[in-house]
Amino acid sequence: MPHYLTAALYQFVDLPDYAALVAPLQACCDTHGVKGTLLLAEEGINGTIAGSPEGVHAVLAWLRADPRLAGLQHKEATAEVLPFYRMKVRPKREIVTLGVPGLNPAQNAGTYVKPADWNALIEQPDVVLIDVRNDYEVKIGSFEGAIDPLTKTFSELPGWVEREAQPGGALAGTGGQKPRVAMFCTGGIRCEKSTAYLRTQGFDEVYHLEGGILKYLETVPAEHSRWHGDCFVFDERVSVSHGLASGHHELCRSCRWPLGPDEIASPLFERGISCPYCHGTRSAQALAGLAERQRQVDLARQRAQPHIGARMPEKTGPGAKSEGQTQCESPLDNGGD
Repeated sequence: MPHYLTAALYQFVDLPDYAALVAPLQACCDTHGVKGTLLLAEEGINGTIAGSPEGVHAVLAWLRADPRLAGLQHKEATAEVLPFYRMKVRPKREIVTLGVPGLNPAQNAGTYVKPADWNALIEQPDVVLIDVRNDYEVKIGSFEGAIDPLTKTFSELPGWVEREAQPGGALAGTGGQKPRVAMFCTGGIRCEKSTAYLRTQGFDEVYHLEGGILKYLETVPAEHSRWHGDCFVFDERVSVSHGLASGHHELCRSCRWPLGPDEIASPLFERGISCPYCHGTRSAQALAGLAERQRQVDLARQRAQPHIGARMPEKTGPGAKSEGQTQCESPLDNGGD
């Protein structure tokens, strides 16, 4: 079985010439047989790539040859099946969409807190702990005592902050003093941007979990953990738990909500077609297309063949098209982050 390497990466850095980097970066990936999605914007780079170890490392070396990206960090994982079917390098306005012009996370992000020090911070009574992920992610797991902003997309977070900073809100503080805030997300990218945003709103003491939830689950023993449930991830694992062991969820292939055992046992669940969150929302034509797609998936599994799949109906749930991917691809492993 071929041995493939995946690399998830992001870096906030000033790239005013990002559009000029698209074509040569695409050519580099194509030359080395690397697949996946990379997003370039004036604020930096974000994405996940996969291929042979030599090919992936060649692309990373090409990126780091640019002095601005010399410190680019990445997370590696191995796979027996290539998780992407094409390579796309795309120019974007933002590498993770918050919709607030002028932010500079490379210079103004909050203070990093290492996973080993995270418990001590969030146990302090004057610290407001905020989960900056979206509702479908928070639903299956979070840190004890964390506030869920109930956002469906990351770009809804500034509106929530504005509302909660009003008198009586979670971020109002006391005596005219803004509270200390700790924020966390899957891999770190959303936290860097959200903490930079809070600093522009006058919050002086803002912290975020270095390496995100994934680094915490990887390094903090379960017996000392303040995490409850599973962590949603943007790949075929769907969720992970302590030690990054596979979690207890699978993805509804219709609406992309993560489903636990109770939801899978629901009479409204039909694999590949519907679940309790999207049942009754599809047209007859869409349901027929989903049923045919599932039939093809089952046939491919019986033949031990990969199934690339066709485009699925537009989502009704959390989100399948993360930063430009199609439904038949593995999403970015930075968290839609």
